[in-house]
Amino acid sequence: MKKENNGKLRIIPLGGLEKIGMNITAFEYEDSIIVVDCGLAFPEDDMLGIDLVIPDITYLKDNIQKVKGFVITHGHEDHIGALSYVLREMNLPIYATKLTMGIIEKKLTEHNLMRSTRRKVVRHGQSINLGQFRIEFIKTNHSIQDAAALAIYSPAGIVVHTGDFKVDYTPVFGDAIDLQRFAEIGKKGVLALMSDSTNAERKGFTQSERTVGITFDHIFAEHQNTRIIIATFASNVDRVQQIINSACKYDRKVVVEGRSMVNIIQVARELGYLNVPDKTLIEIDQLRNYPPEKTVLITTGSQGESMAALSRMAADVHKKVTIMPGDTVIFSSNPIPGNEKSVSKVINELSAKGANVIFQDAHVSGHACQEELKLIYSLVKPKYAIPIHGEYRHRKANAALAENLGIPKENIFILNSGDVFEVSDKEAKVVDKVHTGEILVDGLGVGDVGNIVLRDRQHLAEDGILIVVLTLEKGSNQLLAGPDIVSRGFVYVRESEGLMEEARQVLQDAVEDCLMHQRNADWSKIKLVIRDTMNEFIWKRTKRKPMILPIIMDV
Repeated sequence: MKKENNGKLRIIPLGGLEKIGMNITAFEYEDSIIVVDCGLAFPEDDMLGIDLVIPDITYLKDNIQKVKGFVITHGHEDHIGALSYVLREMNLPIYATKLTMGIIEKKLTEHNLMRSTRRKVVRHGQSINLGQFRIEFIKTNHSIQDAAALAIYSPAGIVVHTGDFKVDYTPVFGDAIDLQRFAEIGKKGVLALMSDSTNAERKGFTQSERTVGITFDHIFAEHQNTRIIIATFASNVDRVQQIINSACKYDRKVVVEGRSMVNIIQVARELGYLNVPDKTLIEIDQLRNYPPEKTVLITTGSQGESMAALSRMAADVHKKVTIMPGDTVIFSSNPIPGNEKSVSKVINELSAKGANVIFQDAHVSGHACQEELKLIYSLVKPKYAIPIHGEYRHRKANAALAENLGIPKENIFILNSGDVFEVSDKEAKVVDKVHTGEILVDGLGVGDVGNIVLRDRQHLAEDGILIVVLTLEKGSNQLLAGPDIVSRGFVYVRESEGLMEEARQVLQDAVEDCLMHQRNADWSKIKLVIRDTMNEFIWKRTKRKPMILPIIMDV
């Protein structure tokens, strides 16, 4: 892998291309590597007990002397969530815009990494030099403020990485996307464009964030006699701003509930990204001092996450808030692919409690639809197109757009995580594959749960466990006590005494037989006999395969 690149830039996605989440890409030119984003993914349904999934950064650790730092596009979990785990293994500087850095610093503080991590806040329009690279931050719009696209200048050419973006001409806070700069860079000649594919299947334009504010005003006007509870993404500061604006207009007090929401709003207020009039926000304990129709709750849980505030309210296990008949609950988000079931469960629970649930039109996406993607392609005019950020079908749709705009098919690349993509003005191709993967975080353990442990968890979840305990006499290997069978998650013992007794009998015969024929039978042999006998008997009788755990004691 150490061969000279002779003027070729290598782009190596280490995660984030097969699904939404865990975005991390390395850019390598000769002796320099920069890493764009470092995100986490949330576990799939079959990852039992797993809290988070972070990328495997073996490649970066193997080339640590080349790595210059992390350049972050925006402050969403799927782009910054793994930083506090990765920084423990490799101490590198972080470059990000002001709000993004504020959110990262909150995380670093929680993980005691603030003192050891070098950080630099970069403004839009500013450039930083890292080794052979110069990286320019370009203003874009997204569902969190301070998002940036990156123009990555290398001796091999310019690569434009859009980050997550949409084109919003009337953002709630700050300026619209800097289309002029995209055009200027396009004029210089761009080698490759890596663009967000999340909404590449959707026609037209993404609506401006302001349209949601108008919807909120209408909803507040129509529901002046009920309490309003709004669930949205914690990170969508503009959405929170618009809820606060409507609340002030209709003279309501606002309560913020949910840890991530409280954290981000605190950071956004301190850094001046959120304007909250005095005496608007109240603590959750003060709710009882105000009539319900004079209050608004902004809460997490718009994705149906079981531990989030809204789900706890719906399930009646929230300590401070009980859903009342007549409450108006607004879902200001769309379900992320895969969360539809949990969301509809929460909606059903809320409706059953008599709440009026609104989930239409109270959300706009933070990602570009087809017309905006076409606009960026037309301004940047890249030689090569590399669709990123999305499942395969999203990236396929993005590739089709690029082709329609006249980029030759052989210049469009749909990469996989781990591909080493070498690109220069003359040619571009995948030349190698590096090790990538998922590291599972369970509680405080990072990476100590692997495929084997997950497989065992699935086995236990599907068929339960049978523990077989027996006592042998030291030396003579006589069976002194047992075998006793303890069952967990297999059958309810009291109702299956016959089955258990029969299993015990079969086991006893098998163990005694084994001990008789092999005076010096070792324990591993006995355990094997126990497992095989039990597996065969249980499968015959129940067509199930519980985990069998033999325990042998000697006295």
